[in-house]
Amino acid sequence: MREALLAIEKLTFGGAGLGRLDGQACFVPFTAPGDEARIRITKAKRSYLEGEVLELLQPSTLRAPPPCPVFGSCGGCNWQHLEYPAQIAAKGDIFADLLWRGGKVERGVILPALAAPNPYGYRSRVQLKLRLAAGTLHMGFYRGGTHYVVAIPGKCAIADPVINRLITELRLLLREFPSADRLPQIDIAVGDDGLAILIFHFIGDHPAELHDFLVQRLSMLPSAAGIFLQSGRKSTLTRVAGIEKLSYRVPSGFLPDLPETVLSFSRGGFSQVNYRQNLALLSTVAAWLAPSGTERLLDIYCGNGNFSLPLARYVSSVVGIEEYEPSIDDARWNALANGIDNALFRCQAAMAGIQALVAAGESFDLVLLDPPRSGAADIIAHLHALSPRAIAYVSCDPATLARDIGLLRAHGYTVTKSRPIDMFPQTYHIESVTLFEPCTK
Repeated sequence: MREALLAIEKLTFGGAGLGRLDGQACFVPFTAPGDEARIRITKAKRSYLEGEVLELLQPSTLRAPPPCPVFGSCGGCNWQHLEYPAQIAAKGDIFADLLWRGGKVERGVILPALAAPNPYGYRSRVQLKLRLAAGTLHMGFYRGGTHYVVAIPGKCAIADPVINRLITELRLLLREFPSADRLPQIDIAVGDDGLAILIFHFIGDHPAELHDFLVQRLSMLPSAAGIFLQSGRKSTLTRVAGIEKLSYRVPSGFLPDLPETVLSFSRGGFSQVNYRQNLALLSTVAAWLAPSGTERLLDIYCGNGNFSLPLARYVSSVVGIEEYEPSIDDARWNALANGIDNALFRCQAAMAGIQALVAAGESFDLVLLDPPRSGAADIIAHLHALSPRAIAYVSCDPATLARDIGLLRAHGYTVTKSRPIDMFPQTYHIESVTLFEPCTK
């Protein structure tokens, strides 16, 4: 493929830098605005080009030395080569651009991106990939766009310190396991109290082999408070040893007059990967919904009650809907453990749950959405029937958020404010909160 000189103008969603060759957009990973580079074109499409850096001729002033020696090879991070303020500025611009192009949201209603207090060492969950090659076990993350495992050299720069201790312990442990080639993945999750749960994914014919191996060597994993084995779908998850739940706190007084609220989630259950920024999401949602104590709140995709249980103290009642039964069990347990008696949790798919509420003639003053990456397009047409005065939409994908903004607008709701929140420093991923209210026209 041909070579060219390229000046990088800005960063884009997906992480690459953008420059132009003969008027055509060219995307180059691991570049920074202000870079001038000699590149090789790796892909040529009718509407765009992709390239790779051969030589950095003039580095951008926004560059910073990446702390991870495999950055650029490992697919876990995109932007370690950028100063953190430059990452935040880029995320704000990218988010605003996507919402304008996909949802026609004016820049004036988008607040500046909220930076994370800890841009490294924040990640509380990882999925380690494993590959045995020439007798050596490689444990780390996939190279971008491949299933090639890039081994973690020592520690992962964005992972919680407890996770890095466990990575060291796992290296030593798995040297002794004869069927390590049957271990494609190990999940690690850590609570904000430092307790950790491991899930070993085993694809061999005899899971008991791994179970017995782990039981006999528990002392080699001192940083693991709980160990599980999964040999297929989640239904195969079995406990080997230790605890079954992890927890994190919403501190006393974090919201006005809020007592300390401890929220737990089961092994294999969902939690946000950045506990500090999860609190930022919660405070934003609470401030924007502005409950006065009399409202009914509907929390769709409620998980373990991450938002609805702290908010329950400021509304008259809460209904939470979630289709993953272990998470509903967690939400009910969390309500009981925190003395919250005005929250009802239903194990239903979002569509079925909303349709049942509409059929029963229910209405809600406030609605909270925290959908998966695919968004909430399937349920939006039914929300207006519940007559909410405000809808808070927590999104992990600006593209599906932009699409859903158009759908909500068609059903009488407009964006009154939106804010990107940096849940994933060193990556291009963008979490956000967006507030919808009924159109006044």
